[in-house]
Amino acid sequence: MALAASASGVMVQPQTHAQAQPEAHEKPPCDCAELTEAKARLEGQAKRLNDWPDLARYREANAKVAAPAKDEQRVVFMGDSITDLWVQPQFGGFFPGKPYIGRGISGQTTPQMFLRFRADVIALRPKVVVILAGTNDIAGNTGPITLEETEGNLASMAELGRANGIRVVLASVMPVSNYGHDRNGNPLDVRIKRPPEKILELNTWIRKHAAENGEVYLDYFSAMVDDQGLLKKDLSEDGLHPNAAGYAVMAPLAEKAIQLALAATPPKR
Repeated sequence: MALAASASGVMVQPQTHAQAQPEAHEKPPCDCAELTEAKARLEGQAKRLNDWPDLARYREANAKVAAPAKDEQRVVFMGDSITDLWVQPQFGGFFPGKPYIGRGISGQTTPQMFLRFRADVIALRPKVVVILAGTNDIAGNTGPITLEETEGNLASMAELGRANGIRVVLASVMPVSNYGHDRNGNPLDVRIKRPPEKILELNTWIRKHAAENGEVYLDYFSAMVDDQGLLKKDLSEDGLHPNAAGYAVMAPLAEKAIQLALAATPPKR
C-alpha cells in the first residue's frame, strides 16, 4: 500500500504487484579462470588449517632417508622457495654427488620452519644444517611478525641444531629488486613487501648471532647485491628468486660455509 496526498487529506492507494518487484539484473557470466584461482586459494587455506607447518610435505621422503654412513658429511638445507627451487634441473642441480638434502618449502616463514625443524632436520641426523630464512617474514606471508620475533625463531632453530650436535650455518637474507617481471611480463617491485632496510637490519643481526654462538655466517647478500643495494639484474628474473646464474653464485659460497662448519668442533649434545 502507498500513501498519497489529496485536497481532503491523505489517500491510501493500492500498490500493484509490478511496482513491488525490484528490477531484475542479469548476472555476469562465470569467469572460469577466477573460479580456478579461488578454488586453489581455498584448498591452500584448508591445507594451512590442517597442517600449517606443512609437515606432510617431506614425511614420506624423510622416512626413506637412511641413517648416515660412518664418514658421511650429510648436510640439510632448511629454507623457503629459494631452497625449494634449487633442486630443479634448470638451476644446475642441487650439489650433484654430495650427500646434501633440500628441505625448503615455498612461501614459508620462520615460525613454520621452526615447527618442522625436528622432523625435517634433526631426525635426518646431518652434520651441518644451512638455514636460509626471513624474507617471507618481512613480507608478512603468514601474518604480521616483528624482526625480533623472526630473530627469535632463527635463534631457536640454531639452538635446536647445536643441542643435537649439528653444526649451524646461518645464511643472510638475499637482496631484492624492482628489476624483475612476472610470468606475463608485468614489472615487479619486490621492495614494496620486502624493504631493503629491513633486510639489512635482519642480516646485521644474523651475522652478529652467528659470530657470538660459534656458527658460520653464509653471506649471499654481499655477492649478489649491486651498487644500488638491490639484487643484481642478471641473477634473477623476478627480483626475488635466483635464476641459474644466481644459484651459480650461491653454490660455491654455500660449499665454503659448509667446509668451515665441518672444520669446527661439533657442538656438545
